[in-house]
Amino acid sequence: MNLNISGHHLDLTPALRTYVAEKLKRVERHFDHLIGADVILSMDTKLQHKAEATLHARGANLYAEAIEQDMYAAIDGLIDKLDQQTRKLKDKVRDHHAREGEAQKHLLN
Repeated sequence: MNLNISGHHLDLTPALRTYVAEKLKRVERHFDHLIGADVILSMDTKLQHKAEATLHARGANLYAEAIEQDMYAAIDGLIDKLDQQTRKLKDKVRDHHAREGEAQKHLLN
């Protein structure tokens, strides 16, 4: 997966980069058709840290954002939202293919 991490009004440390990359592995585990991800970490105000990401998957683009008082908490919230979206997309794809198989089986009988 192609990963692009950028920071706005924030020094992007190697620790933050590593943390985002490790957390995104959890999303990859659920849905292996991911092409790339663009993650933007920013500070809106002194007390609001924002993490937003767009995942490019085969057949869909998923977007999520999270705003917290701590950047690591914002990243965790972002990953939770993306994880939920990827599981929903995976179920949707799986259900679609299951219905195709039932339709073909029904036609053959």
